[in-house]
Amino acid sequence: MTDTTEEEAGTPVSRPRKSSWRHIGPGIVVAATGVGAGDLVATLIAGSKFGYTLLWAAVIGCLVKISLAEAAGRWHLATGRTLFDGWRSLGSWTTVYFAVYVTVWGFVYGAAAMSSSALPLAALFPDSMDLKWWGVLCGLVGLVFVWFNRYAVFEKVMTVLVGVMFVVTVYLAVRVTPNLGDALAGLVPVLPDGSLIYTLGLIGGVGGTITLAAYGYWVNAKGWHNTSWMKVMRLDNRVAYITTGIFVVAMLFVGAELLHSAGIALAKGDKGLLDLADILADRYGTATAKLFLVGFFATSFTSLIGVWHGVSLMFADFVSHYRPSVAPAGTPRDKTPAFRAYLLWLTFPPIALLFLDQPFGLVIVYGVIGAFFMPFLALTLVWLLNSPRTPREWRNGVLSNVMLAAAGLLFVVLCVQQVRELPW
Repeated sequence: MTDTTEEEAGTPVSRPRKSSWRHIGPGIVVAATGVGAGDLVATLIAGSKFGYTLLWAAVIGCLVKISLAEAAGRWHLATGRTLFDGWRSLGSWTTVYFAVYVTVWGFVYGAAAMSSSALPLAALFPDSMDLKWWGVLCGLVGLVFVWFNRYAVFEKVMTVLVGVMFVVTVYLAVRVTPNLGDALAGLVPVLPDGSLIYTLGLIGGVGGTITLAAYGYWVNAKGWHNTSWMKVMRLDNRVAYITTGIFVVAMLFVGAELLHSAGIALAKGDKGLLDLADILADRYGTATAKLFLVGFFATSFTSLIGVWHGVSLMFADFVSHYRPSVAPAGTPRDKTPAFRAYLLWLTFPPIALLFLDQPFGLVIVYGVIGAFFMPFLALTLVWLLNSPRTPREWRNGVLSNVMLAAAGLLFVVLCVQQVRELPW
C-alpha cells in the first residue's frame, strides 16, 4: 500500500468522505497497541479490591483516550503535518525530550514487551523452552513481521488479534456471571477509602502510551491525508475505544466476581495473569484457562508489534527532519533506513536485558521520562490545536479543550505519583 494522497489519485480533497465501517482500521491498531498485559493486571486488581465501584473510572478513561487520539489524528489531517513536526515548531526542547525518550524507553520497553509475550507461551507449552528464549523468539518474530510487511497486512493481523482478545475477555466476563445491578451502580462516581491512586491509574493507564501519538501516523499510512477523511477518522477512533471500553469493563467484571468476592489477591506485574490462569483452571477447567492464556498472548503481542511499527514510524519522521538525505523522496516511511534501524534497536539491545537484571540507573531514567510522556502529549496537543498552526475550522472547541486539559492535569498527577514510587 503506497502513501498516495487524494490529489495524486485525482480525487477532490474538499469532498468529505462518507463515514463507513469498511474504512475502520487505524483506531483498532492504536487501541490494541495501547492495551497491554500491565493494563489487564491493573484493571483486575482494581476489580479485586473495589468490586464494581470504579467502573465509572474505566468509562471516563476511554473518553479521555478518544479525545487524545482524535486530537492527534485531527492534527495530521487538518495541517498535513506530522505530530513530530508540530512538536518541533514549539521549540528545540521538544526534540531533545523526544530523542532521549525514544532511545531509553525503546531499549527498556523492548525487553518488557518480549517478556510479556513470552509468559503465556511458556505457560501454554511448559518444559518446551526457557522463558527468556520464548521472549527472544517473540521479539524476532515481531521484527521479521514488521520489517517485511506493509501497513495493510499489519492492520489485518492486528484486527484478528484484537478479535481474539475481545472474544476471550467477553467470554470470561459472561462466564463469571456478573451482577448487573452492582455494575450499574458502579457507573456512579464514588471514591472508596484508599482508591484514589487506583482510580487515577484506571482512568489514565488503560491504552495510554506513546502509541496514542502514533495514531496520526497510522492514519496517514492508511492513506488518509487531508480533511476529507475527518469524519472517517472520528468514527474509526470512537469505534476502537468503545471496543477497548468493553474489553476493560469485561476484565473489571472478572476481577470483581472472581477475585473480589473470594478475597483473592494477584501477584504484581504480568505474572499476576498467570495466577489468574491458575484460578480459572481450578474454577472452570483447563480449557478456560488455556483460552485465557491465548487471549493474554494476543494482548501482549499486539502491544509488541504495534510499538515495533508505530514508534518506528515516529522515529523515521524524527530522522527525516534532520537527515532528509537518509530517505529519498517518495520512499514509504516504513521502508526507510531510519524505520528499520529503530526496529533493530527495539529488538536486539533489549534481548541483553532478558538475560540480565535491568541496571538500576536505567530503570530510574526509564521511569522518569516515561512518566512525563502522557502529560507532554496532552498539553502539547492543547497548545498546537489552539494556535495558528492549525486552520481555524479545525482548532479545538470547548469540549476538546476541556477533555485535553483534564487529561493533561490527570497525567501530571499520575506522573508525580509514578516518579515518587520509583526505587530511588
